[in-house]
Amino acid sequence: MASSGAGARLEGSLLEVLGTDAAGMAGLSRHWQEQILRADLVAAPRRLLADLEAWRGGAPAPELLASDRPGELLPRLQLALAAGEKVVLLASGDPLWFGVGRLLLQHLPAERLRFHPAPTSLQLAFARLGRPWQDASWISLHGRDPEPLAARLQQRPAALAVLTDPARGGAAEVRGILRASGLEAAYQFWLGERLGHPAERLQQLAPDDPLPTDLDPLHLVLLIATEPAAPAPAALPLFGLADGLWLQHPDQPGLMTKREVRIQLLADLDLPETGVLWDIGAGVGSVGLEALRLRPGLALWAVERRAGAAALIGANASRLGVRPVGVLEGEAPAALARLPNPDRVLIGGGGGDRSALLQAVLGRLRPGGVVVIPLATVEGLALLRPQLEQAGLDVMVTQIQAWRGAPLADGTRLAPLNPVLVLKGTCPAAG
Repeated sequence: MASSGAGARLEGSLLEVLGTDAAGMAGLSRHWQEQILRADLVAAPRRLLADLEAWRGGAPAPELLASDRPGELLPRLQLALAAGEKVVLLASGDPLWFGVGRLLLQHLPAERLRFHPAPTSLQLAFARLGRPWQDASWISLHGRDPEPLAARLQQRPAALAVLTDPARGGAAEVRGILRASGLEAAYQFWLGERLGHPAERLQQLAPDDPLPTDLDPLHLVLLIATEPAAPAPAALPLFGLADGLWLQHPDQPGLMTKREVRIQLLADLDLPETGVLWDIGAGVGSVGLEALRLRPGLALWAVERRAGAAALIGANASRLGVRPVGVLEGEAPAALARLPNPDRVLIGGGGGDRSALLQAVLGRLRPGGVVVIPLATVEGLALLRPQLEQAGLDVMVTQIQAWRGAPLADGTRLAPLNPVLVLKGTCPAAG
């Protein structure tokens, strides 16, 4: 049986939720301009109401309402739908992407809502750069703690769009977190303002460039991974280089020893002026190459199983002005057979049988030698510590837990790095 009255009118009534870009009404197609003029009710942000008033002229319809506080608007929308009125709600970008769509779906029947997204600020930013964005990720700081951004940066994404919160510092907050992460050299910093508006602006800022004095509140930041510029070795600190200075494996850009851990490992190695240092599971070569900056007389042998490791570690060595004796691409312990016996050994990386690897190292370690093993799990510590003790080495265990300061409003929030256990064994000196 067919319904009658308000129910019959509700059956065909829809709320058209129309996305706009920063150009507002001027960016809408002629079809939607006409639909808005024919509507009974149009809700829009206050910044668009003046344009709508001009369009409407002296006509009583459509009724215009501000949508800046959508919670207060909901009762009127519900009445309009129940009365079968033609309703259009203007929103920014895609209403279902950090927009009003979520709230509408919570309070209105989904079958009464029809969404028409415009390009988001994220899409517009990549379009202006002319860069494909299928490998990009994004993160929002709106009303959120900045810690997830610091954690996401440690994974070294190829491209990261940051939706800023002007109330918490906006682009300045993002820049502060990037600097605190030591990754300024590893990312291009792009600032997009009013994207989609005739007065839009997209510019790249160098680390020392000030933010625009007329920075628009409607802005986002794009962080695009880039090969860091070659530093002047003489201008670098003696050790503890920033993470962003190192060239990375493109398929696993975040897998390297972080600066705070690197400093501790260099200390635990008790580096002699001369001798042989094995860096097993060398990754990008960060620990071994910094060891050479401290002790140029050491003979460094770096071993890494990843294809292309020799070229990458060689490139990082050239950037730092040091030269390892050799870099081997291969699996340890088999690759160790060609190396001279070591005075110092760092066993990094993961995977494989670390117990068998440690046994091979202990069979070659010279008297007074030191082996240092960074570990991510207590299970690894439980497996390898007895092995060192049974071999007669003096054993020391350290846990490194570092935090990096990140801007938070007018203060600083400490963002934690993953804790690392360091197992050190020292071989007795010759009698």
